[in-house]
Amino acid sequence: MFSKKPKYTASGQPGRKALSDHDFGVLTEIDVKVTMKTKLDVEMPAYRILGACNPKMAHQAIGIEPRVGAMLPCNVILRKVEGGVEVSAIDPVASMQAIENAELTAVAGDVRDLLAKAVAAI
Repeated sequence: MFSKKPKYTASGQPGRKALSDHDFGVLTEIDVKVTMKTKLDVEMPAYRILGACNPKMAHQAIGIEPRVGAMLPCNVILRKVEGGVEVSAIDPVASMQAIENAELTAVAGDVRDLLAKAVAAI
């Protein structure tokens, strides 16, 4: 999934708002640009990773398969590209394919739908 909206910056704020509006919280936030500069003294364009979680869906998924926590949260990336910011997110259905469980796949489909709406809203 991805969307490109030049009017936004890669600050993460529009992403946080859109995720919140679709019942996701941001559990983690990594400013990759700052990390690469600090750790490797390397310059790069703005790049931020938001670790998004829908608590209700996460609880449901963990109840179905306790080991699914290794695949949570859903990462959303905001990165500076020519002309704006590209927003992309993991496909929860694809990431859950490692666990063969139809009930879990159904929950992942619901998460994908909500996440797609949030990404489109950024």
